[in-house]
Amino acid sequence: MAGRRRAKRTAPEREDLSKPSPWRLQHGGFGAPVREADPETGTPVQHRRAVDTLGLMLANGTITPEMHEAGEIFRGLFRSAAFDGMATSQLLRIPGTRVDTISMQQVESRRRVAAALDALGGHDSPGGSCAWFVIGLEFSVREWAMRQGWAGRTVHGPVGQGILVAALGTLAMHFGLTPRSRAA
Repeated sequence: MAGRRRAKRTAPEREDLSKPSPWRLQHGGFGAPVREADPETGTPVQHRRAVDTLGLMLANGTITPEMHEAGEIFRGLFRSAAFDGMATSQLLRIPGTRVDTISMQQVESRRRVAAALDALGGHDSPGGSCAWFVIGLEFSVREWAMRQGWAGRTVHGPVGQGILVAALGTLAMHFGLTPRSRAA
C-alpha cells in the first residue's frame, strides 16, 4: 500500500511595501514615483501620488485648464471652510468657552462655497450636488452617481461625468477664469 504524500509548505508571499497594495490599485491609478530628499533627514525617499479625478480628466483632455483651476479653487475653499472635516470632541475643556466657534476665514470660505453652489443652481441641483461630493468631498464620479438620483432614477456614469464637466465650466465662469463672451 502506497503512503500518503505530504503537501509541501510554502511560505506566504510577502507584500512589497514600497508599492501600493492590490486593494489600493483597484481604486484608482497612481502617478509615476518621484524620488526626492526628505526635508528633515536628507535621505532619499520615493513618493507616489494618487491621481485625482480632476487631474485625470485634465490629462485626458476632457476638461480645460481653466476648469481644472476652478475645481482646485472650489476644493481649496471647501477644505478651508471645514466642510470635509470629521467632527471631534475637544480634549481640553476650558470653562466658559464654546466649542462651536469658527474662524473668520472659515466664515468667508463658507460664504464663497455657498455663492459657488448658488451659481450651480443650489446644492440640490445636479451640478451643485456633483460639485459638493466629487470636487469637495473627493468622491469618484461613479460613487456619486450610484448614491445620487432624480425622479427615482440613478445617474449613469457618462451622464455623471457630463454633469461634472458642466459644473466645472460654470465654476470657471463664476470664479472669473473664463470670460462670459467666450461661453455664450
